[in-house]
Amino acid sequence: MDLAIAGKTALITGASLGIGKATAEELVKAGCNVALVARNRDRLEAVASSLRKPGGPHIAAISADLYQSEHVSRAIADARKALGQIDILVNNAGATPAGGLTDLDDSVWQKSFDLKLMGYVRCARELMPEMCAHKWGRIVNVVGLGAYQSNPRYLTGGAINAACLAITKSLAKEAAPHLVSVNAVNPGPVDTPRWRDLLVQRAEKSGRTIEEEEKISVGGVPMGRPALPQEVASLIAFLCSQQAGYISGALVNIDGASSNGF
Repeated sequence: MDLAIAGKTALITGASLGIGKATAEELVKAGCNVALVARNRDRLEAVASSLRKPGGPHIAAISADLYQSEHVSRAIADARKALGQIDILVNNAGATPAGGLTDLDDSVWQKSFDLKLMGYVRCARELMPEMCAHKWGRIVNVVGLGAYQSNPRYLTGGAINAACLAITKSLAKEAAPHLVSVNAVNPGPVDTPRWRDLLVQRAEKSGRTIEEEEKISVGGVPMGRPALPQEVASLIAFLCSQQAGYISGALVNIDGASSNGF
């Protein structure tokens, strides 16, 4: 399918690994120029080098810690300087640790809040007005099933994901009159380095092996496996496409039929 977004420019956060990296690959295939944003400069440069082809889309690698508000503004300014107008935002940066009520102190909650929820809000606040002024834009927030499925071992993630979904719906209503769509993608387990890190955290807390934690994690997935990053990226790329212009405010689960959420 031709996504009809060749020549558009996308900014992807958390772009050095996993879903963010796979999304960059999909959007470059669609002909988009891409600004890759993440903390680890070496990994970013490696991804950027793999995407750059003679005569192909332009790629910018921008190292920034989106936990800090000033880094958000600087990263977006650097992306505009390198690539011009930003048409597509994929909010993907944000890691919330495993743990229950007594495991997580205020500093962990605050850092998770600042990185994921406020990172998504700050990026949208910087970019959505410009999209609205140009009467075209796409914002996709990568959130997660924790917003729907209460899990006492993932308390922070569930709370912050639920807030991200609420913000997605509100921004979609605000942006729709300006032909800008805002959607959320909610993956279940995805075989990424981040997921592997969570399995290690859970194993340390539970006393089980990593293999046992993996079986538990996919035990409720009827398809019996985690998603691949490329599968999530394909959905994100479609939501960024011209064909998806009438889809906005959608909270799309990609979970192998495991969720009861809507």
